[in-house]
Amino acid sequence: MKKIGIIIGSTRPTRRSPMIAQWFYENLPTDELEFELIDLATFDLPFLDEKALPQTMQYEHEKTKLWSQTIQSLDGFIFIVPQYNWGYPAVLKNALDYLYQEWANKPACLVTFGGHGGTQAQIALRLVMQGLKMPTLAVAPQITLAPSASTEETLAILETYRPLLPAITADFNRLL
Repeated sequence: MKKIGIIIGSTRPTRRSPMIAQWFYENLPTDELEFELIDLATFDLPFLDEKALPQTMQYEHEKTKLWSQTIQSLDGFIFIVPQYNWGYPAVLKNALDYLYQEWANKPACLVTFGGHGGTQAQIALRLVMQGLKMPTLAVAPQITLAPSASTEETLAILETYRPLLPAITADFNRLL
């Protein structure tokens, strides 16, 4: 069975991305795909500190080797990403830049959220995905969440995206 990593793309202490990632993890159909949560907060990835270029895969640090093994073990990714100042979090860009070949040809679903749904974050991420040779899914939820949204309000908004879940898995199956 193909395995899809759900990457929590923020490490901010007050972040909502773990709750959103958990909702997708619990609600995506699992009859054809397996899902795994990956929290960037649990990886020790300071701003890129490897001497060799990522495409050489000549990693010195154990943290990079662990990150590489984690990404290599997966067949595709769902990125759960808040929009910060019309972009996406630097911690996610850093995590993407640590590697190169590990990402190639693995499909990515971009799930962004924020006060305006994360449109600008998706635009920026699509450019990076193109550079990493990662095909992006046609289904790319942009979730509008007010900064003041409670847990209950956030979960209610997420429920409106339930009809997209089969399309996400269908898109992955088409690209894998």
